[in-house]
Amino acid sequence: MGELFPQGLGGVIFDCDGVIIDSRSANGIYYNRVLEHFGLPSMTPEQERFSFMATARQALEHILPEELHPQIDYVTREVVNYRRDILPLLRLCDGFRETVDWLHAHGVRMAVDTNRTGIGVQTVLDIFGMPPYFNPVVAADTPGILPKPSPQGAQYILSAWGLPPERVLFVGDSSHDGRAAGAAGIPFASFGNEELAGDVVVMDYAALRAALTDSVERQACS
Repeated sequence: MGELFPQGLGGVIFDCDGVIIDSRSANGIYYNRVLEHFGLPSMTPEQERFSFMATARQALEHILPEELHPQIDYVTREVVNYRRDILPLLRLCDGFRETVDWLHAHGVRMAVDTNRTGIGVQTVLDIFGMPPYFNPVVAADTPGILPKPSPQGAQYILSAWGLPPERVLFVGDSSHDGRAAGAAGIPFASFGNEELAGDVVVMDYAALRAALTDSVERQACS
């Protein structure tokens, strides 16, 4: 990846679910419990794919019939509470902590662009005791910014950093991430999803660090 960042890698934007945390199975349990409450069958493969990329509200409105939408707030607060029932099932992706420590040590900025809510992503960072490396953190409810696949979150991060898009990498695992990065002109690393196209495709953090070593060392020397 050295040719992508001839002036060094200035910053990395991370998606949250599937990139910071291994949450696919936990999120599936959440949505299926909501469906079970209403006596509905478990999610179809198409619904699973949609729900993993979307905001929680978008996902619930997608998998539930429209006549049940008025009950979403009650059910997710009183019956299937994400913080109480699902958060304990989340796990940090293997190698993520080591990778962000390495990037930080070499002066690479980091941010998060997620379709979780702001409270949701901050809770994740707090639960795993992540250092305050990530600034800005852009969420689905960040005022004035549309959720991915809109590029507005990525563009906001570039503006906050004062960096051009060609000096930043967006790490994501969904087409929403790839579309947001592409529309912002940011090189995209497809993570953990070999079917998703990217400027680089890596399946784990060891591979990502190997791909970035030259660019990160170039940044540290700049």
